[in-house]
Amino acid sequence: MERKRPGMPSGARMPHQGAPMGPPGPPYGGSPAVRPGLPNQVMEPSRKRPAPSQQVQQQQQQQQQQQQQQAVQNRSRNTKRRKMADKILPQRIRELVPESQAYMDLLAFERKLDQTIMRKRVDIQEALKRPMKQKRKLRLYISNTFNPAKPDAEDSDGSIASWELRVEGKLLDDPGKLKRKFSSFFKSLVIELDKELYGPDNHLVEWHRTPTTQETDGFQVKRPGDVSVRCTLLLMLDYQPPQFKLDPRLARLLGIHTQTRSCIIQALWQYVKTNKLQDSHDKEYINCDKYFQQIFDCPRLKFSEIPQRLTNLLLPPDPIVINHVISVDPNDQKKTACYDIDVEVEDPLKAQMSSFLLSTANQQEIASLDNKIHETIESINQLKIQRDFMLSFSRDPKGYIQDWLKSQSRDLKLMTDVAGNPEEERRAEFYHEPWTQEAVSRYFYCKIQQRRQELEQALAMRNT
Repeated sequence: MERKRPGMPSGARMPHQGAPMGPPGPPYGGSPAVRPGLPNQVMEPSRKRPAPSQQVQQQQQQQQQQQQQQAVQNRSRNTKRRKMADKILPQRIRELVPESQAYMDLLAFERKLDQTIMRKRVDIQEALKRPMKQKRKLRLYISNTFNPAKPDAEDSDGSIASWELRVEGKLLDDPGKLKRKFSSFFKSLVIELDKELYGPDNHLVEWHRTPTTQETDGFQVKRPGDVSVRCTLLLMLDYQPPQFKLDPRLARLLGIHTQTRSCIIQALWQYVKTNKLQDSHDKEYINCDKYFQQIFDCPRLKFSEIPQRLTNLLLPPDPIVINHVISVDPNDQKKTACYDIDVEVEDPLKAQMSSFLLSTANQQEIASLDNKIHETIESINQLKIQRDFMLSFSRDPKGYIQDWLKSQSRDLKLMTDVAGNPEEERRAEFYHEPWTQEAVSRYFYCKIQQRRQELEQALAMRNT
């Protein structure tokens, strides 16, 4: 059989069989030389590269999972930034269209406006966490009617003289659309009648709020009697958040009588700072002065212990006491006693702030406008790419097509994960490189060794 030597004419093709062809060893930048007799590496059926071991595959999978998780975190962290970056026009487009600078100015103004709105939203959220109360006047109306006895009445109620007491009220200048019921301002109401007239078991009329209480616009009390009755009304306001009456010593020290727990603790901390009672070495402790020692009964204490120690120093707030006379005189039937009580109601601005935070109408409109902007910018970028393509192609059609084919070849190589360079290997110039002589010699050497092994196996089978 005739053997072909290196230097064969251009156009001759070497069969892609046997040992792989390529630069012979590290001096030429290739892989290590393949020696005859060494076992071939295991090859995957769908790839030309050696199959990695199972441990290497697991490591690669773990690395891929970590990279995916990191990518997800980066996407969630930079979503806002990418959205803003998608709106920016490239510098090349701004140079082509000078009028686009007005759009960039609007984009900068939008960024400042978004920052201001976000800061205000945070301020509103913090404000909503604190109670927002307004002091209003609750006008209390106390009146009574007298029903004299009627001897000729058919029922028993009409034959006995009786009176009826009404306790009603309304909020003055209430701007709210939903009027609050009168009973919603109170935690309890006690009407104490003359004990000598109605006895120890029937002289108290009590109402206390429960979770199932139905709110009402007023209270009515009806009792038999034909003489004027002195009564005392005890009204306990329903404070939200709850308020407490301070121990007299603590009230004199802080200058407050009834207040919420948080305000009391804040006043205590202000007293500690003003009088420099905090320990200079251990900031956690407070060195009590003579007033603190009388109140808390210790020379030194932690500030974190104050809320617990306050429990014994806080009492329920004093009720509102109103003395009234239930008159049975016919001339006084139309007289009504009025009292104004200071109550705390929710600031109407709080409802507006909550509705502002919960409102999604503006956000949906802004999101739709942002989508339109992104689509417009994307179409502008696509038009720029088409314009650059047309200009490059018009300047040098041949060179542009060649560069484009090279780029497509590189992309195809990355996508298919093919070893080597098939596009160069299909050209004749590829086989006139200096390393081709040694590659051809190795190829024929491997073929001879393979043929020799086949002959030895055939002779061994014939001898047996």
